[in-house]
Amino acid sequence: MANFKLAAAALLSFGAASAWQTRTSFVTSPRAIQQSALKTAALYNNNHAVQSRSSLNMVVSDPTSVSSGGGMFTASNAESRRVVPEDPRGRPTMKIVYVVLESQYQSSMTAAAKRINAGSDNMAVECVGYLLEELRNEDAFEQFKKDVADANVFVGSLIFVQELAEKVTEVVQPLRDQLDAVLIFPSMPEVMRLNKVGSFTMKNLGQSKSVVADFMKKKKQEDGSSFEEGMLKLLRTLPKVLKFLPSDKAADARTFMMSFQYWLGGSPENLESLLLMVGQDYVGPIKENMKGKEKVVVEEPVLLPDKAIWHPVAPDIVFETNQKYFEWYDKEFCPEAGIDPKNAQTIGIILQKSHINTKDDTHYVSLIAELESRGARVVPIYSGGLDFSGPVEEYYYDSNGKPIVDTIINLTGFALVGGPASQDHKKAASTLKKLNVPYMCAVPLVFQSFEEWQASELGLHPIQVALQVSLPEIDGAIEPIIYAGREGATGRSVPLADRVNLLADRAMKWASLRTKKNADKKIAITIFSFPPDKGNVGTAAYLDVFDSIKAVLKQLKTEGYDIGDAPSEKEAIMESVLNDPEARINSPELNVAYRMNTNEYYELTPYAKDLEENWGPAPGNLNSDGQNLVVYGKQFGNVFIGVQPSFGYEGDPMRLLFAKSASPHHGFAAYYTFLEKIFKADAVLHFGTHGSLEFMPGKQVGMSGTCYPDRLINSLPSAYLYAANNPSEATIAKRRSYSATVSYLTPPAENAGLYKGLKELKELISSYQGLRENEGRGPAIVNSIVSTAWTCNLDKDIDDLPDLETYDAKNDTPERRDDIVGKVYSQIMQIESRLLPCGLHTVGVPPSADEAVATLVNIAQLDRPEDGIEGIPRVIASSIGRDINDIYRGNNNGVLADVELNDKVTQASRAAVRALVSQSTDSNGRVKEVKNFFDEVGGFFGGLIGSKKPWTQAIIDNGFPNVSEERLAPVMAYLEFCLKQVVANNELPGIMELLNGQFLMPAPGGDPIRNPDVLPTGRNMHALDPSAIPTQAAVEVAEDVVRKLLEKLADENNGAYPESIAFTLWGTDNIKTYGESLAQVLALVGVRPVADSLGRVNKVELIPLEKLGRPRVDVVVSCSGVFRDLFINQMNLMDRGIKLAAEADEPLEMNFIRKHAIEQAEELNVSLREAACRVFSNSAGSYSANVGLAIENGGWEDESQLQEQFLTRKGFAFNADKPGMMEQQADLFKAALKKVDVTFQNLDSSEISITDVSHYYDSDPTKVVQSLRDDKRKPMSLMADTTTANAQVRTLSETVRLDARTKLLNPKFYEGMLSTGYEGVREIQKRLRNTMGWSATAGEVDNFVFEDANSVFIEDPEMQKRLLETNPNAFRDMVTTFLEANGRGYWETSEENIERLQELYAEVEDRIEGV
Repeated sequence: MANFKLAAAALLSFGAASAWQTRTSFVTSPRAIQQSALKTAALYNNNHAVQSRSSLNMVVSDPTSVSSGGGMFTASNAESRRVVPEDPRGRPTMKIVYVVLESQYQSSMTAAAKRINAGSDNMAVECVGYLLEELRNEDAFEQFKKDVADANVFVGSLIFVQELAEKVTEVVQPLRDQLDAVLIFPSMPEVMRLNKVGSFTMKNLGQSKSVVADFMKKKKQEDGSSFEEGMLKLLRTLPKVLKFLPSDKAADARTFMMSFQYWLGGSPENLESLLLMVGQDYVGPIKENMKGKEKVVVEEPVLLPDKAIWHPVAPDIVFETNQKYFEWYDKEFCPEAGIDPKNAQTIGIILQKSHINTKDDTHYVSLIAELESRGARVVPIYSGGLDFSGPVEEYYYDSNGKPIVDTIINLTGFALVGGPASQDHKKAASTLKKLNVPYMCAVPLVFQSFEEWQASELGLHPIQVALQVSLPEIDGAIEPIIYAGREGATGRSVPLADRVNLLADRAMKWASLRTKKNADKKIAITIFSFPPDKGNVGTAAYLDVFDSIKAVLKQLKTEGYDIGDAPSEKEAIMESVLNDPEARINSPELNVAYRMNTNEYYELTPYAKDLEENWGPAPGNLNSDGQNLVVYGKQFGNVFIGVQPSFGYEGDPMRLLFAKSASPHHGFAAYYTFLEKIFKADAVLHFGTHGSLEFMPGKQVGMSGTCYPDRLINSLPSAYLYAANNPSEATIAKRRSYSATVSYLTPPAENAGLYKGLKELKELISSYQGLRENEGRGPAIVNSIVSTAWTCNLDKDIDDLPDLETYDAKNDTPERRDDIVGKVYSQIMQIESRLLPCGLHTVGVPPSADEAVATLVNIAQLDRPEDGIEGIPRVIASSIGRDINDIYRGNNNGVLADVELNDKVTQASRAAVRALVSQSTDSNGRVKEVKNFFDEVGGFFGGLIGSKKPWTQAIIDNGFPNVSEERLAPVMAYLEFCLKQVVANNELPGIMELLNGQFLMPAPGGDPIRNPDVLPTGRNMHALDPSAIPTQAAVEVAEDVVRKLLEKLADENNGAYPESIAFTLWGTDNIKTYGESLAQVLALVGVRPVADSLGRVNKVELIPLEKLGRPRVDVVVSCSGVFRDLFINQMNLMDRGIKLAAEADEPLEMNFIRKHAIEQAEELNVSLREAACRVFSNSAGSYSANVGLAIENGGWEDESQLQEQFLTRKGFAFNADKPGMMEQQADLFKAALKKVDVTFQNLDSSEISITDVSHYYDSDPTKVVQSLRDDKRKPMSLMADTTTANAQVRTLSETVRLDARTKLLNPKFYEGMLSTGYEGVREIQKRLRNTMGWSATAGEVDNFVFEDANSVFIEDPEMQKRLLETNPNAFRDMVTTFLEANGRGYWETSEENIERLQELYAEVEDRIEGV
């Protein structure tokens, strides 16, 4: 019996050493195996399996010294794929040119051509191949044109990138008739239509009837199969199909199908047969030469079965049943390899058949060997098509239907069903859920060589990110680890040793979560402290962290985890981590869980020396006691609750200025070293949105071993609890820190309501409505309304509010009185109806009935035309013959009758929703089970007795007797479905599924009001397919917002349009709105996105000026770091669109982009295209302008420092001509900003407004632009608010006032926050600090906002006492913020107020220090 242990070891070393040689068999002579195995056998010694890292010592030169190919991602060269016959010996030569997506065909094609040149008497072959991505390079494209011009045969395969498909078509289409044959295997339809084999064509593909097309369509309807699946099935049923074709056509169709079989076979022998067959049957000179000679009888295609189990050292090449495989594997291979088949973890591996066909399998062999060396069994399967759900069902269950694998690794990098072409994510997710094991999708480098990827700051090629990271995530895949590269000269796949090791380690760790007993598992719960301060421990967006930890601990205990003596109360859990429950008494430090001396730290942290460049030698002064590195937290049994350290540079003005972010500090590294090597966690649960791990420096996507998120998390499985409304940052956590995310609900949004003077105003307006005809009382009430409006500072929002001193309503007309009251009413209705997230969410607690009503009311107001659903307000308005949009318009303009009507419609909508929810509400005010009102029985009985549905009756009772029950039915049925999703409780089960090593179902993230598919929470959140945005609906909404924006600006500027608008783009906002703000940028420039035949948006076209009807407006786009990571293809789209406009030969007064680019090209001495770069962001791996960090920590000298930070950190240009890099272009950034007339941002979600987070002001360039403009004029600052169906454009100062009135100054908000205790005080202080942030970056905060906040929180002794006792650290920050706002000139107030604040500061300080 062969020694399989040695065989596998030898294969590994043999494969790595000879990756560039064409191998025709998997195993060489036994003697060669024995010798080479000696070198690597140590790897298979299980005692050392974990310590010794790998047998593959593929060390690569320093990445920084590798040329990055002038900013291109792919700098390889087709010349390495050119074969020219050395001696044609008088034979006719056939020239073949091929274009492929991936490079595994290169060696087979080269070998096939060489074999024919050496052995055929009838023909010689010249052959050259191009990787699809190479065609972006101008020189390569020119060479490609020349090659095709004198070719005989053209072959293309998997051409699925639209702009490159167009390039291929552009070259091949005009030459198609002169080519002897064109063979196109699965690709975009327009490329497939180039096919030509004799009389066989696919000219009508996708357009009209044809036998092939009909067959494909039928197959797709029957089983949802993709194009390639259809082709494969067509091959199997070929004889039946050919019966229907005339004989000559049948022969040509047969040749095409045979060619496809040879191509799928992929080996040199198969491709040799393909070339011989096509050459002698279709290439003129060879056919001529063959006259009178006997044709070579080509071998039948040598094909592996369509699906099977493959193992590199198996005696049979493949196994068609798992029974046969395990018969060999368990009984023969495992004993030899030292694997215990009964107790070993089993890893399922999904492979791409073409790599096995072409024998380009070294990367597969490498991972298999690494897993087996760790004692695991493997089951490597492949499928001939692109649907792997069948093979998964067939091979990963035993005869009793029980899963036999503990983790799956998909090594193809593609979606489970449909590969790169068309996906069926639902089918994939249900297949994976049935199996219920962790599902990892690792990625081989396709378009880059190993060196190019190493050198690239961006990391993985954007096309691969879209196809092989984004799409698998929608299936529920985790961990996009790069595990193989391309060897530049031969195109063969090469395993990347450290990545293969990491992948094997992580797969085994996930598998052990499935196999290990719960009582033995160690779980590290990681909480955050941001900004770093004791009053901020346990920070997470809208989450009651300690109450949620309490719920998780209880669930862990229920499921048999050892939680030791963990307390069962929230306060006691806080006490244990903070040392005292309210961080009140003389405890500057948190609870210390572990002190790590520097020797231990350096020994256990392999990259520790690299951190010294930024932080000096350990221990440093962060998370350190001067001698040791300190880990904060508390252990209970097998559960550790730890505090993740912060970035470390928050308060350091110099570090905040760095263009690129610094490495983590020693304390941060020590924390993760402790979790992995000392506590030995089986998994980490990162608790809430969000920490710093995923934002550490490194590549954007496709981490290398030198990227800090990768180094820190290393082999630890990570579950990450992330707010459902933040899919963009959750996606960063998935990709950069290898985390499986679990979504949690944000608190439901309620109406902000009215208080104090605002409430009084509404009562006065109500009185006026009853007495407006009364000439005695009416005018007196109007005078009171005007006076109260001034008291409430509404004069800032109502331009023509009458003067308090001189106005008397009795001298005014009734129409003018109505106008004044209407405008005031409109303002207070905006405040009252503003949505306000109330309180904080606790994991596992579904919303109450009242909270459910609040959410559903917001869902109910939106029309959803794509689902045939009208919003309730539209149905109500139509019952009185009005269009809801007209009512909104009148309301916004302060028309009293419309403001009243809008209020009435809103109340009726609310009553209808309440009527629906109350049917399912229990005695505790919670919805446990939703009663189904839309079943047949309920409808039948209701119909019999002729009664109205409760919601219809509620609307009638609210004054709309003619409302149509029939028109209400679709929206009410939809709301009933949404109610079920809102109250479903999946968060705790979701966390436990991950900790128990199960598959967590995927779900989109986003705004649950716009997209209720986000619900229920507790699922593995993903973003969207980036190539799907902007959608057509988003483009329409965007064009409407741009029209409103430009109208508003032209009105205020004597009809003149702004020349340039500075825009901020956010990742999450574009996910929620499917690309609305991205589409706004394109609309301003006057370009339109165009979808390809697969519905992917990846090109733009210029809208002609005569159709646009206005000038093209210049833009300066500042993209958040998260947007850059998720939507680099859309940055490419914008850059191409802007350059299209800059190069359009149009009058400068109608094209401001061209006008400015010409000026800047001259000023900076660059080309027009370079001067037209307008899309900027951070450098790769860096995030934010750090302005928020500086303001949150007070670490800034003056505003010029903040402006310098913004320019330095945000001045990296994206250039579609050099897509592989972000280039620092500070001069160009400044030159573009200098021209800006207006700054603009979007608000699209009620949960996150402009004072809730620092991001909005962090990226606001208002004062930056002012400082750069020659006239030093401050640009106008505007905000588009699309949070409700009534979208509006407001000034920034209006938006800040609205936000302050509905949150910071609103008792409903601050009392709701205070009711949650410690965390609530921090939330209030955060809003105050962020309000000051707007003063610093835009100067758009009115004095009364600080004045009123001071009277609410500081002047009231009772409130002071509550804040101080609940969270003294956060209260101290609040006092500091008031003093800082005054000191920096943002708030003018009385001496008395300042003295009170100074005394308070000293008092709080003493209290905290325990004096």
